[in-house]
Amino acid sequence: MNKILITGMEFFAFHGHYEEEKLAGNKFVVDLTLWYNTRKAEQSDNLEDALNYQSVYISVKEVISNTKVNLLEHLAAKILDTLFSEFDNLRKAEVYLKKVNPPMGGQIKDVGVVMRKKNKKEKK
Repeated sequence: MNKILITGMEFFAFHGHYEEEKLAGNKFVVDLTLWYNTRKAEQSDNLEDALNYQSVYISVKEVISNTKVNLLEHLAAKILDTLFSEFDNLRKAEVYLKKVNPPMGGQIKDVGVVMRKKNKKEKK
């Protein structure tokens, strides 16, 4: 099992606990680590046998753009759930979700959460 890294995906969205976050919006950055069996793609050199990075990006974008949540934890879990529902060959995934310059009363570069999930079909 190998892994794919997709890093630095940036989105502007309206998530947050405070009303001003929901109105003004903020920048969010997503890094993904995705584990899957690459053997078929290695041999065929065919995109249909691979985990399509563009499709993953579109799925993440859809979740971030089309939902409104209060907490980063909830949003990260939604991203993971979506990826596992859309990509059967995904074995394990890790999402690092950051909110850039959050309104916390001082200078803060970002806050974030890291969450992992395994495919339920995988052996422990």
